[in-house]
Amino acid sequence: MSYKDGMAAINLEMPKRIPRTEYSGELYFDLMKKVTGIDVSSNSTPEIKGQAELALRKAWNYDFSWNTMIDAKYAFNNYRTKMGHANFIQDGLDYANEVSSVFKNYEDVLSFDPYKVFGTIDKKKVTRDFEENYAKRLARYPDEVNMTGIYVTCVSGLIDLFGWDLLLLAAGMDSEKFGDVTNRYAAWIGQYFEALANSNVPVVMVHDDLVWTAGPFIHPDWYRKYIFPNIKKNLAPLREAKKKIMFTSDGNFNEFIDDVADLGVNGFILEPITDMKYIAEKYGKTHVIIGNADTRVMMFGSKEDIYNEVKRCMDIGRDCPGFFMAIGNHISSNTPVENLLYYNEVYQKLSLR
Repeated sequence: MSYKDGMAAINLEMPKRIPRTEYSGELYFDLMKKVTGIDVSSNSTPEIKGQAELALRKAWNYDFSWNTMIDAKYAFNNYRTKMGHANFIQDGLDYANEVSSVFKNYEDVLSFDPYKVFGTIDKKKVTRDFEENYAKRLARYPDEVNMTGIYVTCVSGLIDLFGWDLLLLAAGMDSEKFGDVTNRYAAWIGQYFEALANSNVPVVMVHDDLVWTAGPFIHPDWYRKYIFPNIKKNLAPLREAKKKIMFTSDGNFNEFIDDVADLGVNGFILEPITDMKYIAEKYGKTHVIIGNADTRVMMFGSKEDIYNEVKRCMDIGRDCPGFFMAIGNHISSNTPVENLLYYNEVYQKLSLR
């Protein structure tokens, strides 16, 4: 692992080795055990799991540590919708079947005002929290580019507050009033962006799941009226503070690649269904790009399929100075370990420019 290579890529200085990161490898205990030799399982102590995670990151040469601090728990406490959670962590440690909401109907959604419910924040305290969160990451991952940031930027915040059913119903019943709700939410969450701008953190993560796998779930004109202007306004303090802004969205945001670039972000973090080739051709010399091998190929593909998928990413990113390799939609714990070992072998083989 190399902070030097990671930071060179963040600064668009094209390190000789293509740096990499991965997501959720620390949740796949069989993979960690195979790679590190540490006897770790879902029943292991947090200390053993932590040791295995660090050993995996070192063995696989992570250069970048994805992280946000402001999530639904921090920002909303229990005032939100719980939609349950399917199995993802090995042995289903994250499974949850609770479904509940503080919102009873779409009228509750359309009348929601976060300032009335949550009030104003103590920006100085939040800035300290950002700095403490960042310092802990630096201490844990000293050889990687670290960051802190905001998960519930706009769309992700609305999803977590209202849940999919009420969100879509409210947007469908009255898109303008739902736009007003979005404006109110963006103004409220903007306090956290101001606190982050005041921190000593040089690289920040801004996460917002803008879309579904199929693309936008509301008409694109609505996004361009209510979502992107609000996000751009909230990013302004970060840009003024000279932060390196990494932007993550799941799903297929091909429709909005240029809109995201117009926000003033420094980097795209994407899943494989978003067109990395387009991003590389238009923004590859000016922006960081992190991704975007397909986890489905790792799960179901042959060695030839895996090699071709890694090569596809490397061929697109090789001439982009800020390119990082990653499995773009997470390492899934139902992937054959042998496939992931081969993936890493191919990455290492192709990683030198």
